[in-house]
Amino acid sequence: MNGKLVAVLAVFLLSAAVSQGRTLVRMATELRCQCIATHGGFIPPKSIQDVRLTQSGPHCKNVEVIATLKDGREVCLEPTASWVQRIIKAILAK
Repeated sequence: MNGKLVAVLAVFLLSAAVSQGRTLVRMATELRCQCIATHGGFIPPKSIQDVRLTQSGPHCKNVEVIATLKDGREVCLEPTASWVQRIIKAILAK
């Protein structure tokens, strides 16, 4: 009986360590800038499926605008570009 209890505790601790490691890996990727470079050229709004806006903070000093295109690609947009600001305003107005 004592051996079974030790085995159950060992499995529990091992699974907790593995799941905690996955959480730390995910947190490490969220604690840095997502955009290395930005795309300043115009992208037609019809080809944009979704837009994510990440405010600056301790993870990154830059405001990041990430557009998911209808073909599945993700593109970092230049947040100071006038057409990007118009898209953001339109999304926030909805």
